[in-house]
Amino acid sequence: MDSQRQEDLAKRLADIRKRVNVAAREAERNSDDITLIAVSKTFPMEDILALSSHGQKVFGENRVQEAQTKWSGGREKIPGLELHFLGPLQTNKARDVVGMFDVLHSLDRTKLAETLARLGEEGLILPSCFIQVNTGEESGKSGVLPGDVDAFVKECRDTYGLPVIGLMCLPPVWEEASLHFALLDKMAKRNGLACLSMGMSGDFESAIRLGSTHVRVGEGLFGARS
Repeated sequence: MDSQRQEDLAKRLADIRKRVNVAAREAERNSDDITLIAVSKTFPMEDILALSSHGQKVFGENRVQEAQTKWSGGREKIPGLELHFLGPLQTNKARDVVGMFDVLHSLDRTKLAETLARLGEEGLILPSCFIQVNTGEESGKSGVLPGDVDAFVKECRDTYGLPVIGLMCLPPVWEEASLHFALLDKMAKRNGLACLSMGMSGDFESAIRLGSTHVRVGEGLFGARS
């Protein structure tokens, strides 16, 4: 990696961290309670290692196959690494994700909950789980509908014994994201869930003001994807 790229990544990380701190302070929150997830999909391991050298330890991937290729033998290069799976998860890939990732952000249906529970019964350590909510009720988009969230949270906890820690959403691009963040926060509080995965490069400050505990930043850290 050339020195210019290293310098660019370091500056981007410092800028995002500063913005997280400012947003937290404005919301009268402790910035230590907010996890910055560097969304590294499509970016090479050398970029990831450059960010890790400046203290970034939490990374997120969206595709199982890409993650397997990229992180095979790569986990030990980053002491204290925490790896998050952010994309839609097919049940036939669940075992791969359980074996590789610490946190899953896209638990969205009973069939996947059943599959994860079976893997847990086999003795595998399950990742902490966010339930993905389709707050915009968009057709063709993954996520539990808002009206079904309470029942699904209860099902995942009580029937399947899954380690559910919070809710996640991807607001519709044409709507004001803060409305969806506020809705997700309300649903999480109602279900006694402490964590909220919401906010990306363009709106994470708004998400932090509305209670986000995990912000998913890709282009803001790595630059535009080709």
